[in-house]
Amino acid sequence: MSEPVLRVEGLAKSFGALTATDDVTLDLRAGEIHALIGPNGAGKSTLIGQIAGGIAPDRGRILLAGEDIARLSVAARARRGLGRTFQVSSLGMELSARRNAMIAAQAVEGSSFRFRRAVRRDRALREAAGRALARAGLPEGRADVPAEELSHGERRQVELACALALKPRALLLDEPTAGLGAEETEAMAGLLDALRREVPILLVEHDMDTVFRLADRISVLVRGRVIAAGTGAEIRANRDVRDAYLGESAQCWR
Repeated sequence: MSEPVLRVEGLAKSFGALTATDDVTLDLRAGEIHALIGPNGAGKSTLIGQIAGGIAPDRGRILLAGEDIARLSVAARARRGLGRTFQVSSLGMELSARRNAMIAAQAVEGSSFRFRRAVRRDRALREAAGRALARAGLPEGRADVPAEELSHGERRQVELACALALKPRALLLDEPTAGLGAEETEAMAGLLDALRREVPILLVEHDMDTVFRLADRISVLVRGRVIAAGTGAEIRANRDVRDAYLGESAQCWR
């Protein structure tokens, strides 16, 4: 078996007396979606924050393509190929979808201090942003609309496009279907299913239908610890998981 694209080893973080992540170990392999699930307050977003670089772990290693990136900044991790979307939108709301994606593409080049007017004329950035937006499913006619005028579902597409513009080796997606309607959720699930062939995805998601449809593997986080990991069938059958999170409704997900 090939080496994981992303591996977390013994990651731990406490805030005073609160243990947010407790000796977490998991990995992400090429071509897969690895879902991270658990109840509210389990530490999922804190874990994603540590992997992405916004939260410094107390201990542990984070390996991306074999390199320990645990001491690198958010920007340095992004340049090495770690893409992320957020639970709450982080877009520049006054900027167009295209401009948001251009800023992400610009970060990969390490040229984030160019003058804005020069950036607007940069054909390479515009083309990279356009490709990312198209890959994320945003219609071309919506690319120059300010983010504040886009629908919630379209904003989710732009957030994904910004992550894709980073040319990631691995994607960290924090609740990409949150707030979406049934049709939008179906469209997003189809997009993620196709994207796994290009870039592996560590997916935090509360919609269990989406999780069990997409995930090759699932890790269950409860009170900061991974209590179980395995395929969808293994997780549904796990008594500890049923007791701690899924309950008897686990039988409803196939």
